[in-house]
Amino acid sequence: MMKKIGIVYGGKSAEHEVSLMTAKAVIAALDFSTYQVTPIYITLDGEWVCGEKLTAPVEEAEALRFTGTDQPNSIAQFVELASNPETRFDLVFPVLHGPNGEDGTIQGLFEMMNLPYVGNGVLASSAGMDKVVMKQLFTQAGLKQVPYEYCLHSYYNAHKEEFLDACEQNLTYPLFVKPANLGSSVGISKAKTREELEAAIQFAFEYDRKIVVEQGITAREVELSVLGNDEPKVSIAGEVLPTKDFYDYSAKYVDGTTNYAIPAEITEQELSDLQQASIDAFKILDCSGLVRADFFLTTDGDVYINEVNTLPGFTPISMYPKLWIASGKTYAELVEELIQLGLERFEEKKHRAYTRDEDGSK
Repeated sequence: MMKKIGIVYGGKSAEHEVSLMTAKAVIAALDFSTYQVTPIYITLDGEWVCGEKLTAPVEEAEALRFTGTDQPNSIAQFVELASNPETRFDLVFPVLHGPNGEDGTIQGLFEMMNLPYVGNGVLASSAGMDKVVMKQLFTQAGLKQVPYEYCLHSYYNAHKEEFLDACEQNLTYPLFVKPANLGSSVGISKAKTREELEAAIQFAFEYDRKIVVEQGITAREVELSVLGNDEPKVSIAGEVLPTKDFYDYSAKYVDGTTNYAIPAEITEQELSDLQQASIDAFKILDCSGLVRADFFLTTDGDVYINEVNTLPGFTPISMYPKLWIASGKTYAELVEELIQLGLERFEEKKHRAYTRDEDGSK
């Protein structure tokens, strides 16, 4: 029997275009003799459009928009499709980046519908998406991080000068300003002066109600990919070598101005420290499926965790798959393993539910 796979992509996030590219790549990697593939597109306005079952990979990511079709556009269609025993998905593969896709919201929908899905659960997704919550959890666990400040938009409007003073008193320029709940380097700016800091903060608030200001550090940017559930595996390390001032959205996905060193030229001890920190971060957030862990590595060999991405960029040129490809897995093998990990986690949860008595005791 062919397994029914639903690919959910698009979304209201600023990372909509990245999601389209990821969906095209994942669909192309699936074995159409094994899987029956249904594309589920979420428009920029938040409408859900369930497409016809695919018989082959799409040629262009643009074709996945379903623009100009007479397909119904309602989440109710997805719920009906996924709830009907005859059409119910065996697994959903979300490739949504950013808010409403990477933050636990859609994972909660899948949990309520009792649907197996690829990737992290509600807690790991929400904690990993919010950079402030993530940093606080890492601090509690003892992972080393660069100094930072954060605030809500409402606080900044009422205490602008006070917050700017705190940033300058507690941090050292250059500073990096980020929306707390966004990925793919969207909304990030580098500030070297108070004037630039103000502009960067205003820009970040265009994307989120909470922002983070981080102290810049002289260090190499190193990333590792983690794959698994309770016993995760970690890839080799790769180094980001941006030719621009910093690794922004355009450098990642548009103009190709970033180079990568895979594997990174680091010592065995540095690799061991980075791999252990990656596993620690994965387990601290109770992750499952996939995570990309990003670090700063100083010339003294000190490892500072920058962040984790619980649904990292997954296009063929993205760092997460490139690191696994360099570690010996093909893109298609990686997609297949993620599917199996999602099914494995669902079976584990189902087994726990079935082993409980009616009164809730074991």
